[in-house]
Formats: sequence, structure tokens, C-alpha cells
Amino acid sequence: MKSLLIVAGEASGDMHAAEVLRALRWRCPGINCWGIGGEKLQSMGMELLHDVSEMDVLGFVEVIKRYSFFKKVFDEILKEVDDRKPDVALLIDYPGFNLRLARELKKRGVKVLYYICPQVWAWKKDRIPQMAETIDRLMVIFPFEVEVFKDVDLQVDFVGHPMVDDLCRFRKKEWKPLPWGEGKKIALLPGSREQEIRRILPGLLGAALGIEQGGRLDISFIIAVPSNREEVVKEVLRDIKSAPLHYTVVIDNSREVLKQADAALVASGTATLEAALLHCPTVLVYKTNTITYAIARYFIKIPWLGIVNIICGREVMPERIQFQMQPLELAANLEMLMNDTRQRSAMIKNFEIVEKKLGHGDPANRVTQIICDELGISTSYDDEEQGEDKE
Repeated sequence: MKSLLIVAGEASGDMHAAEVLRALRWRCPGINCWGIGGEKLQSMGMELLHDVSEMDVLGFVEVIKRYSFFKKVFDEILKEVDDRKPDVALLIDYPGFNLRLARELKKRGVKVLYYICPQVWAWKKDRIPQMAETIDRLMVIFPFEVEVFKDVDLQVDFVGHPMVDDLCRFRKKEWKPLPWGEGKKIALLPGSREQEIRRILPGLLGAALGIEQGGRLDISFIIAVPSNREEVVKEVLRDIKSAPLHYTVVIDNSREVLKQADAALVASGTATLEAALLHCPTVLVYKTNTITYAIARYFIKIPWLGIVNIICGREVMPERIQFQMQPLELAANLEMLMNDTRQRSAMIKNFEIVEKKLGHGDPANRVTQIICDELGISTSYDDEEQGEDKE
């Protein structure tokens, strides 16, 4: 029986890896999969050694505080590798952990496949030669990433972005009822991590309040957060001095919220790309620990944080980061985007360009084919049959 180690240290990685494992089960039903993931990978039959909820930490300071925990998990994974001797390892993003793990796996003779490239093009370009030495095959989701590795001996495959097909289908589905009020609909997405919500949500609420105080009462706001952060949101709302009149909290339904919203304030990350693919005019926001921000600004070598802006090579989606995340400025940005303006139309057209650049055609199946090739598995796979089942 073939053995596959999967390491997905974040919720988004768990989601993308689960799609790959789903396709892989069709081609190789008996494969033994184990490692780090979340409920989606577990639902596909993967044995979890650690859950993503333990691993999902962002920021230099926050990671340092939990160094002993991550070291313990790292050593446990290597012990399991020595005992189980996997044929292939599939590492998904999560570079701080996975790039170090790739080095150790290579020493042990384990073939390393890496899906969703770390953003070495934004910072730490010195990692590129190291990646070429420790990774056997890299599967990237942005077309420009192939060029990043042109000077090193590493096979790089552009497989397309895993969200494109999914969100194109989702965009066309009927709207589901949401607790909007009258008038314009504004989505507020403060992030999925506790520390993000505590730092970002107050500013988003301040922007919403600023719009109301400016005389616009024909607007409603929905705060969209994952279910495991509902209590954090409630704490922030209890502690805040003033909030807009017409807001509601919606749990685990951020895509539907973005699809219906006239405009949005969204914390930097995967959700900003979701907003673009759902054609929701968006302002990207972020606020973190001051030390973490200072270190990040020192290392980041590109002018934008948002992937939409990186793909377009200019600021298509306004970025309001750290000290620029001022409620009154956010309110002004929202006023411009939620109404029928030239800026709103231009942003939506640029989102359509981004969608075309990211490609179509179920990248999970492309990744699965690569895994099968590297495992030496020959399959008689029916793409049409699996596609019908997926629907």
C-alpha cells in the first residue's frame, strides 16, 4: 500500500489538500494518507496527527512565543516519517514549517511535492536555491510564479488556482437569504484568526459608524467570520464603545456574503481573492503587532500585499495597512465603491482580467495526476465521471 504524508498547517491548505485527496481516492482508493490537516482532510479519510487549529498562527512574534510547540510537532512528524517511511510527501504552503520539513524529508530519501508556492517572490528570495535542492516538484497556482524559478533546476508546474472554478460556479447560483437590512449591503471580513479579528474588527466597525454618521442610514453591514471565532467577535462587540446601528454577524457563510454585497472591507489573505472572483468591489485592510509589521515591511520586496494587485502589477484593490487603516478613510473608500462610479466599474473589469489569468480546469486533478506520476501509479481514471459526482 502506498503511503502519503500530507502537511497542511492552515485552514485554506486543509481545504485545497482535501480536494486533491478526494480526486486521489478515485484513482488510488487504498492509499494511506496521514499527517497534519483539518476537518476537511479528515472527512476524506486522512489520519490526523495534529489539527490545523493548533498550527494556524500568524506573525513573527506569535510564532516565537510558540516555538517549543512547533518544535515538538516537527520532531513528532519526523519520528513518524522514520517509522512509516512514506513514498511521497505533499506539503501545502505553510513555509515556516514546511520548507524546514522538506529539507529533513530529502535527507531521508522521501520524495517532496510542494503545492501552493511560498511567497518567496515577495520576500526571502534567497530561499529559491534551497527550495530547488529540497523539493522534487513544485505546483504553483499563479502563472507568474513559474518565471520566479527559471534560474534554478526545479520542475515547476502551473496548475491553475483552486478557487477559480469553484467560485465561478458559486457566483452563478441562486442567492440564499441573509439578514441584510434596507439599501446598500456592505460586507465586513476581519479575518479568520483571533489576533486578526481583535485588531481589525474595531477599525471596520469604525468605518461603518462613520458612514452612518455621515447621514447614510440606508445601509446594512454583515460581519462574516468562521464559527470557531464567533465568541471572539462577541467579545470585541461587547468591548467596543460605539458600533453602527444596522449590523449582523453571519457565521461560516463569507462567500455568500461577498457575493451579495455591494462592497466590502476584507482582511488581507485568501478572502480578498475570493472577493475579486465574486466581483465584489473591495478595500483590503490589515493590522498586526507593531513589531511584526516592522519586520515584514523590512523584508517584503514588492509594493503590494494583495494578490490581486500583484497579478495586475498595480493597485487595483485599495490597500489600507496598519497606520493607514483609518475608519474615516475606509468609509470614504466604501462610499466610492458601493455606488455606481467609474472606480467601481474599473475594479470589476480588473477582477475579470485576474480571473482569466488564473486559469480554469480543476487544478486538484492536475495535482493528483502529478502525485500519481511520482508514485508510479497507472490509473484508468474517468474525469467526466468524477466531475459528475462532484456536482
